[in-house]
Amino acid sequence: MGSTRDRLVPPMPGGVLWGWIGPLLVAAFGAVLRFVDLGRPNAVVFDETYYAKDAFALLNFGVERKALGSVEDPVADRMLIAGDTRIWETCVPADADPCPLYVAHPPLGKWLIATGEHLFGMTPFGWRFATAAAGVISILILARTARRMTRSTLLGCLAGLLLALDGLHLVLSRTALLDIFLMLFVLAGFACLVTDRDHTRARLATWYETSPLTDQGPWLGWRPWRLAAGTMLGAACAVKWSGIFFLAAFAVLTLLWDAGARRAVGLRRPYSGAFMRDLPTALTALALTPALTYLASWTGWFASAGGWGRNWTQATSQGPYYFVFDSVRSWLAYHFQVLGFHTGLAKHHDYQSEPWEWPLLLRPVVFHWKTPASGCGGGSCAQEVLAVGTPVIWYGGLAALVAMVAWYVATRDWRAGAVLLAYAAGWLPWFYYALADDRTMFMFYAIPMVPFMILALVLAAGLVIGPARAPLNRRALGAALTGTFALLALANLWWLYPVLTGEVIPYEDWSSRMLTGDWIKPG
Repeated sequence: MGSTRDRLVPPMPGGVLWGWIGPLLVAAFGAVLRFVDLGRPNAVVFDETYYAKDAFALLNFGVERKALGSVEDPVADRMLIAGDTRIWETCVPADADPCPLYVAHPPLGKWLIATGEHLFGMTPFGWRFATAAAGVISILILARTARRMTRSTLLGCLAGLLLALDGLHLVLSRTALLDIFLMLFVLAGFACLVTDRDHTRARLATWYETSPLTDQGPWLGWRPWRLAAGTMLGAACAVKWSGIFFLAAFAVLTLLWDAGARRAVGLRRPYSGAFMRDLPTALTALALTPALTYLASWTGWFASAGGWGRNWTQATSQGPYYFVFDSVRSWLAYHFQVLGFHTGLAKHHDYQSEPWEWPLLLRPVVFHWKTPASGCGGGSCAQEVLAVGTPVIWYGGLAALVAMVAWYVATRDWRAGAVLLAYAAGWLPWFYYALADDRTMFMFYAIPMVPFMILALVLAAGLVIGPARAPLNRRALGAALTGTFALLALANLWWLYPVLTGEVIPYEDWSSRMLTGDWIKPG
C-alpha cells in the first residue's frame, strides 16, 4: 500500500527548513534588484499617470477622482514630482465632491498601489513599493511551486532565480502598473491548486488504504487550498478582467487532476466520481469564491457617493430596498460600459504589438525616455526604462515550451500539461482580440505567461539533468548545461540592467543595448 501512496504523492526532498532557505535567499536577491533605486527615474512613468493617481484617489476618497490636466498636458504629474499633492480637479458645481472618474479596470490593483503611497508618501518610491513587493513575493511563490512540482529544491531555486533575472518582470516590479499584481494572483492561484493536488491525492491514498473500495470513490472534503485558489483567482480578475481566462482554465485543470487521481488508484468510474463528488465543492471554490472576492474589491465604490455612475442621491431618496437594487443595477451598467471600452479599444500606439510578436520580443514598450544634459561622464546621455524580457530566458523558454509539447505527447506528464495550459490561457485569448477587434495590445500583457514559461525551462532542465538513478556523468553534464544557462541569463540581465531601470548612461552604451530597430524609441 505504501507504493500506492508514493506513486500518488512522491515524497518532498530534504527537510522543511531547507525547502524554505533556498527560495528565501533567491527572493532576497530579487528584492535587491527591485528595491535598490526604486525611485529612479524621478518621474511619472508611462501608465503610472493613471494608476498612481487613481490609487491616491482611492486612498483619500474611496473611489477614483479626476485629476488636473490631461495626457497631452499632465499638470498633475508635474505637481506630484514637485511634491504638490493638490492635484484634484474642481467639480461643477463646486460643492460636488469628488469629481467622478471613469476607469476601465477594477480597483484591487490600485488599492494595492495605494498601500505603498500610504506608507511612504506620494512619491515614485511610494507608488512603486507595492509592485516591487509583489514581484519579490512572486519569486518566492514560483520557487516553492517549482520545488513541489519537480521534488527538487535546486530546480525550485532555479525557477525563482530565472524569474528574478527576467527583464520584463523586473521592469513591471519597478513601475506602478497593474500587470504585476495580475501575474502574482494568477501564479498564487496556480500554486494553491498544485498544493491542493498533493493534499487531495494524499487523502485519497489514505482512503484507499483504510476504506472499502467503491466505483466512484469518496468525497474529498472542502479543500481549503482550492478555496484559497479561488480567492487568488478572484483577486486576479479584480485587478484585470483577463484573469478570467486563467480562472476558467484552472477550474478545468483541477477537475482533470481529480479524475486522474481517482483513475490512478484504480477506481472503475473516475470521471463520474470527479463529477459527482468533486464538482459541487469545485463550484463553490472556483465560481462562488472568486465572484465574492471580485465583488468585495468594489467596496469603496458601493460605500461612496462619488463613484462613476453611482447614482447615490436618487437611490438614497427612494428607501433602503431601492438603494440596494439601484446600486447593483448601476454597478452592472458600469461593467457593460467597461466591456464596450475594452472591445472597442483600437487606437494606434507607437509601441503596440500583436500576440505572436510577444514571445520573440519584437516590440518592447518604452516606459520612460530622456536625454539628460549630464550625468554620464560627458558627451550625449540617455535614460530609458524599456519593458522587455531577458532574451536568453525568453528564447530558451520557447525551446522549453516546444519540449513540453513533445514530453506531454509522449508521456502525458501532468506537469507539462499544466504548464502548457497555463501559458496558453495567458496567450491564446489575445489572438481573438487581435483578429476580431484589432485591439490595441502591448508586449507587457504577456507577464502572466512568464512564470509558466520559466516552469517549462525548469522542467526541461530536470529532463536534461536526469533522475537520481541516471549515470553520474550524464547528471554532471546536465547540471553543467543548466548552470551555464543560468549564468548566461545573469549576464544578459546585467547587460540590459541600465536600460531596464533608468540609469543615466552614455548614448553609445544605450545604443549598443538595442538589439533591433524595433527596440528603439520612434522619432
